[in-house]
Amino acid sequence: MVSQYAAGTFDLGREEFQAAPGEKIPVYSAPRSVVDAMRHRHLIGESLALSALGRYLRTRGGSAVNDLQDMAEKLNAMPVIRPAVEAVLAYARTMNITGSGSPWPPTLPVPG
Repeated sequence: MVSQYAAGTFDLGREEFQAAPGEKIPVYSAPRSVVDAMRHRHLIGESLALSALGRYLRTRGGSAVNDLQDMAEKLNAMPVIRPAVEAVLAYARTMNITGSGSPWPPTLPVPG
């Protein structure tokens, strides 16, 4: 999939991955990738985008939601990200997989 981004957002979340000694490949960070997946869910499929979001929230620890919100705000994607995160966290709570020792964050922080 080829996407176009505003020039001012191109470097947001951009990192380098060392594929081999001296060989660096530019990649987007996990928060940027998840935000982009949610923004392009109509192209890649809702289930894939939500799967990426769920995996990100499960594996990234306590700062996951804040990092995701920060990136979504920079990309003007909060209207897409916030309800999706709320839904995924609500599902995790109903399945009783949040709480002490759980990789899921217990709540969604209120931006402010």
